[in-house]
Amino acid sequence: MYAVIESGGKQYRVTVGDRLKVESLKLDPGSKLSLEKVLLVADEGDVKVGGPYLGSRVEATVIGHGRGKKVRIFKLRRRKNSRQQAGHRQNFTELEIISIDGKSGGKPKTAQPSEQKMAEKESSEEASVEKVAKEGAATKKTAKKITKKKTTKKKVTQKAEAQD
Repeated sequence: MYAVIESGGKQYRVTVGDRLKVESLKLDPGSKLSLEKVLLVADEGDVKVGGPYLGSRVEATVIGHGRGKKVRIFKLRRRKNSRQQAGHRQNFTELEIISIDGKSGGKPKTAQPSEQKMAEKESSEEASVEKVAKEGAATKKTAKKITKKKTTKKKVTQKAEAQD
C-alpha cells in the first residue's frame, strides 16, 4: 500500500515505515501529524485518485529537524573583476509514516533498498580489489622480467686507460 501526499508544495510517494524530509514544519520532535492533502492511495489492485484531494489521511511522526547540504551560489561578471559568492542551507523536518488511511500494517521491511545496494556495492568492491591485487601481482612479476635488461660491461680499451 502506498500514497501520494503533498507537503510544502511538493509531492511525495510514501509507504508505511518510510522516512522522508519535507519542508520545515513548526512541530516538536516526537509529535504526531496528520497529512490531509492525499492525492492518491493504492492498495494491491485498488487505486483511488482524488480530484485534487481524497478524504484520506496519512499519519506521521516528527523525528527531528535539520538542515540540508550547502548550495553554493557563485556569480562572475567576466572582465569586470566582479565576483559574488554566497551559500544556502535549506531547513527540513524529517517524518516517519505511521499509517495510511488508518491502515498501519503492511509488509515488514527487512532492509532498506539503499542498504541492500550499499551491501552489494561493498561486496563487489572487495571482490574487484582482490581480483586487481591478484592480477597486479602477476603483471608486476612479468613486468620485472620484461624490463630487466642484460647489461654488459663496456670494454675498456688501452687508449682510454692511458688517458685517465
